[in-house]
Amino acid sequence: MNIALIAHDTKKELMVQFCIAYCGVLSKHNLCATGTTGKMVAEATGLNVQRYLSGSQGGDQQITARISCNEIDLLLFFRDPISVKPHEPNDMNLLRLCDVHNIPVATNIATAEALIHALERGDLDWRDIVNPTKI
Repeated sequence: MNIALIAHDTKKELMVQFCIAYCGVLSKHNLCATGTTGKMVAEATGLNVQRYLSGSQGGDQQITARISCNEIDLLLFFRDPISVKPHEPNDMNLLRLCDVHNIPVATNIATAEALIHALERGDLDWRDIVNPTKI
């Protein structure tokens, strides 16, 4: 499966710790991430992460483009619900497209834990059936 990782600045370390904890599960899948998040995760875990631009430079939009083409199967997007972000409307578009394409998305660690366990059990294999020609 193609899994996208995005984390706001205050949540990047949480994303790294999550990926360390679930490195075994994540290593069986294709990972992509915005620039800084991808770099931090790859360095901490040794996982192969396709990196896009940093979020503020359009990396979140690059991932959004893949979502709009239904090329992402799972999005882990650790958001900071407290701090105001200048590109917040882009976040809403990204989440809207996940809804359009029925892409499971976690915006916090609690939901990410539930999704990673579902992924490990095979509960999300229906994405392969629905999208057999994914890149």
